[in-house]
Amino acid sequence: MSTTVTDADEKTLLASIPTGLYIGGAWRPASDGGTFDVLDPSNGEVLLSVADATPADGLAALDAAASAQRDWARTAPRARGEILRGAFEAVTARADAFALLMTLEMGKTLAESKGEVAYGAEFLRWFSEEAPRVSGRYATAPDGANRLLVNKRPVGPSLFITPWNFPLAMATRKIAPAIAAGCTMVLKPAALTPLTALLFTQVLEQAGLPAGVLNVIPTTSAGRVTGPLIKDSRLRKLSFTGSTEVGRRLIADAADQVLRVSMELGGNAPFLVFDDADVDAAVDGAMLAKLRNGGEACTAANRLLVHESVAAEFTEKLTERMRAHTVARGTDPSAKIGPLVDETTRDKVHELVSATLAEGATLTLGGHALDGPGYFYEPTVLTNVPADARILREEIFGPVAPIVTFATEEEAVRLANDTEYGLVAYAFTRDLNRGLRLAEELETGMLGLNAGVISNPAAPFGGVKQSGLGREGGFEGIEEYLETRYIGIANPFAD
Repeated sequence: MSTTVTDADEKTLLASIPTGLYIGGAWRPASDGGTFDVLDPSNGEVLLSVADATPADGLAALDAAASAQRDWARTAPRARGEILRGAFEAVTARADAFALLMTLEMGKTLAESKGEVAYGAEFLRWFSEEAPRVSGRYATAPDGANRLLVNKRPVGPSLFITPWNFPLAMATRKIAPAIAAGCTMVLKPAALTPLTALLFTQVLEQAGLPAGVLNVIPTTSAGRVTGPLIKDSRLRKLSFTGSTEVGRRLIADAADQVLRVSMELGGNAPFLVFDDADVDAAVDGAMLAKLRNGGEACTAANRLLVHESVAAEFTEKLTERMRAHTVARGTDPSAKIGPLVDETTRDKVHELVSATLAEGATLTLGGHALDGPGYFYEPTVLTNVPADARILREEIFGPVAPIVTFATEEEAVRLANDTEYGLVAYAFTRDLNRGLRLAEELETGMLGLNAGVISNPAAPFGGVKQSGLGREGGFEGIEEYLETRYIGIANPFAD
């Protein structure tokens, strides 16, 4: 695709996107014929209308997954891996189409979308290689009385609920290990951004994924559709990415059937800059950590904690870098930041900024929503932020950087850990020993040391505290979809 995207490019792409439910290997309308509109957040215009699944459709999807589970679990691991490898190659070949589609429905810039395609596709390749490596062990019991056989088997039918901010990567991060492990699935993509999931489903179908293994049910009635599935004894796994508030409710609901759960929930990432840091490198890292996806990421740097001796230099350089970021529709070649995903998100960002200023912070840059159409917010820097400000407690999900100063390493760690969340932290320092201390003292599941982006399909992604349960990606990712079974065998040498 050329750098400049035309209206014809957009129309051609949209005409190729399936808009039905995908159940049992067939595309079909909702059982009541209902649809909902998917909007372009840069102008509010309708992109496509998509089938709106009902509770009956949700149960039909689980029926299909449950029916396919036995045969899929018995499918050779290499065959499952080859399907994933074929899907990786197909997504990579259609990278421009996936990127444009994500930009249209979510708003991120084309550069951001292309980065997500590469990241999301890599989960397919990684888990294609993990599928044939699932293994167990055979051993003699310590007392020699019998033999110990341990193997792995698929958890079973799984329900995936994905968010709107990374519509391809959040799907591949769950679907790829499930396919590799031999689990069937029901996917409920976010109503704001279902189109990418539908295109990806089409790719998997063409790659040879058998009917019933993946079933996709976009809906505007998430609770009504997924609630009965969570209470159905045939479902054995629930994986959710989204807010901690919703995650808590889903964990409670999953307790009735004692479901295996994976929860990737909220974040409140601290970004620490110490007095010995390379300030220019720290600013580069902050731009990545803060503005990836326009700030609409659970891994976004939410609190910039900067040593008082370098705070002035860091703030000046960060402000100038953010000032130079052009805000425009994601398809515009000049765009560095696209629109926020919807009006509610934009209004929450502005409300947090306004509240922080009322609490005594200083507005150094930005601070306003831009005139529509679309849901744009200008890059914003806040300094002198009070320690008890709301913005330091809540996910911002926008291009807003609140800066707080500290005096000592102990204070920095205390401020960083002063949150119910624990997904990721970032720290810039030249002191190796300090970096190792931080790795042990910061209460997060991940740490970026002198790096502003650390997400990688080969690494375990996940948090501690109220940021979630379980890990996605890495060698650990496939374990979320496997049960461990032990078989005790009588001593074959016994008389």
